[in-house]
Amino acid sequence: MTEIEKKELIKRALEMRNFSYTPYSHYNVGAALLAANGTIYTGCNIENASFTPSNCAERTAFFKAVSEGVKEFNAIAIVGGPSDAIELEYCPPCGVCRQVMSEFCKDDFIVICAKSVDEYMEYTLPEILPARFGPKDLLG
Repeated sequence: MTEIEKKELIKRALEMRNFSYTPYSHYNVGAALLAANGTIYTGCNIENASFTPSNCAERTAFFKAVSEGVKEFNAIAIVGGPSDAIELEYCPPCGVCRQVMSEFCKDDFIVICAKSVDEYMEYTLPEILPARFGPKDLLG
């Protein structure tokens, strides 16, 4: 993955923060998911007063892609912070999102946690979810 591709993913994730629906936490998260076919699927976090039906930005992007028949992915960029933040903080994916990544992604899948297009950290899926449980554990 090139530096330009990483920065484009981060830029798209930053844009998605603007669409977050966060009346309770006021913590906006955006995600941009790069499919193996080159398409970028985006997502934002969406809260609900009942909390359980809330959905993270990462899962929103994955579910959009899968609902369109795409099931192979190369990378995701995630950005987040308080809705009124001038400077963002690193926003690693939650455990549920990591498990969704495990369902669809190979070991070389890249997770980019960014504060800006110039300040980010990246991990492979096994680094953020070691000893993961996935389809191979059920299907053999």
